[in-house]
Amino acid sequence: MDIIKTGEFIAKLRKDKGLTQEQLGDKMGVTNKTVSRWETGKYLPPADILLLMSELFDVSINELLSGQRLSDEEYKQTAEKNLTEVIKSSSFTIKDEIDFFKKKWLKDHIFYMIVIGICILGVLATGIIFQNPILCSFSVILLLLGHIWRYNTMMAYVEKHIYDK
Repeated sequence: MDIIKTGEFIAKLRKDKGLTQEQLGDKMGVTNKTVSRWETGKYLPPADILLLMSELFDVSINELLSGQRLSDEEYKQTAEKNLTEVIKSSSFTIKDEIDFFKKKWLKDHIFYMIVIGICILGVLATGIIFQNPILCSFSVILLLLGHIWRYNTMMAYVEKHIYDK
């Protein structure tokens, strides 16, 4: 398996679909820089991304890893070799996957966190304006509850996507 050839094939498939690196990144849940790293052969996309790309580009994962479309004969010859090499060269650890899904969750829920933050600031501002220590204290409690909500829902999302495959 030639990672540079794989990257060039991903770039070709992306361009054939008329997608920019940013658009492909959005579909895969990564940045355009990550797509660029895949396409230049700096590293291989993780297995779940290869599966998404396979569906998007209507090619097999084996073809993605081989960096070319394969005939039935070629497919059989390269399948085992590619699988073995991917397992050996996998650069994503469980920590990498956790970080990836945390960032994805944060990106998907930024609006809610901003709304909650504005509400908490509103309660705090009201407490300060009316010199009401109860409202000021309540804003701190709301901040703690907001943090607990964010952390628990984010980690539930991460665990679901990592361990419930």
